[in-house]
Amino acid sequence: MGITLENVGIAVRDLEAAISFFTDLGLTVVGRDEVSGEWADTAVGLDGNHAKIAMLQTPDGHGQVELFEYLHPEAIETEPTQPNEIGMHRVGFSVDDIDDALAIAATHGCHPLRGVANYQDVYKLAYVRGPSGIIVMLAQDLTKG
Repeated sequence: MGITLENVGIAVRDLEAAISFFTDLGLTVVGRDEVSGEWADTAVGLDGNHAKIAMLQTPDGHGQVELFEYLHPEAIETEPTQPNEIGMHRVGFSVDDIDDALAIAATHGCHPLRGVANYQDVYKLAYVRGPSGIIVMLAQDLTKG
């Protein structure tokens, strides 16, 4: 059986703010829609499902993030997840320059949870709290010149 990753789906409080954050980091919007109806209820497992969605793609064409803002039923606010909680943890991106990526994130009010870490002079890594509390990992491969 073959398997490939289709996308990572993330529910957000404000679709436009999330799109702005991810497109500023370099992703491209490849589609937008508003979904509802029996097929959506069945696929998601939620009666009365009605959401605005946007599909974003990484510049290399291999990764996609689906953002969705629920119109019905009303979105449920939760506390932002912590890095050690069970469940969906984070979405991670490789970046050419972590300082540039962090500067872009900062324009959206998103800053590293603690700072920038250096893993064995191979990667520089930082976790930022993105829109709607999403943890976003930014990683720069230091072995690539």
